Formats: sequence, C-alpha cells, structure tokens
Amino acid sequence: MTNDSSSGNVIGRNVDPGRRDRIIDAALEVIATQGVAGTSHRKVAAVAQVPLGSMTYYFSGMKELLHDAFTRFADQAADTFDARMQATSRRVNAVDAVVKAIVEERSQENTVLTYELYTLAARDHDYQEITERWMARSSAALERHFDPLTARLLDALIEGITIHRALDRDPVGKGDVEEAIRRITNS
Repeated sequence: MTNDSSSGNVIGRNVDPGRRDRIIDAALEVIATQGVAGTSHRKVAAVAQVPLGSMTYYFSGMKELLHDAFTRFADQAADTFDARMQATSRRVNAVDAVVKAIVEERSQENTVLTYELYTLAARDHDYQEITERWMARSSAALERHFDPLTARLLDALIEGITIHRALDRDPVGKGDVEEAIRRITNS
C-alpha cells in the first residue's frame, strides 16, 4: 500500500468516506431510544454498522461523539427553523410558521434529543455552548419578523409549550398555541 499525500488516504485500502457521518447519525438514533446514559460505543457501532474500532478512530471518546452528534442535531434544527422563518414574508405568516413549528414539526425523537441535550447543557459548559448557539440562531430567525424581546419570549414559549405538549396528558391544542403566540406578539 502507498500513501496518497494529497488526501491522507492509504491507496489500496477500502475507504469509507461517509463512516464518520453514519456514526454521528447512529449516535443520535441511540440517544433518542436509549438516552445519553444508555449510549455506548458498542451500541452506536452496531447501529452504524461499523467495526467497534472505528469509534476510537473517529472520536477521542464518548464526550467528543456526543458533542459532535448534538452539534449536528442543533444545527439541523436551527437550519429548519431558519428556513421556515425566512420563507415567510409577512408577520401573520410568521405567527403561523411558529404555530406549525410547535404543533406539527416536533417529532418524539427530536423532543427526546432536545431534552437529553438540555440535561447535558445544565451540567457541562461545552454542551451549554451548543444550546446557546441554537437559541441565538432561533432568536435571529424570529427577529426577521419581531423585535428582539418578542423574539426571545417567543423562543422561550416554543420550548415551554413543546415540553407541555410532550409530557401533558391533555396537551394544549393548536388554537391555544395560536392564542398564546398572538398574545405575545400582539397580532
């Protein structure tokens, strides 16, 4: 085998350029079903269908894997919300977009991943930075249509109502969500 210095790859070796990404996606899948406490290199490798040794090749440890996985999750969530807010041209459409984000777009898996990230962020500054960047991006997306204070209040409302909708036996309905948003935005 020879070394290809331009790419850093060993020529003749089976190269799997998507392996690291599959591992991160698998980590998110395992976290969503097992929680952070139930996530291990072995479980992630099995879901990603990679050799266990790949885990230490791509990540220095579980903390780096979790950090990269939660960064991807938060960035994807922020991208989706930003695109939704960017696609609205009027304030009334922005209110409707926020309602949809709360009522229609939050899957159970994403809800669990969000709360697992929040739990880590409450204890570890490295994860807190992920949540701070996510909140800043959400606020910036909302500020396209609302003043900074209203945007911040809406962001907090989105998270709070999402918690209630996920955990309440009788969650607030779409009409109540719309009313709460209209009250905050004076729309």
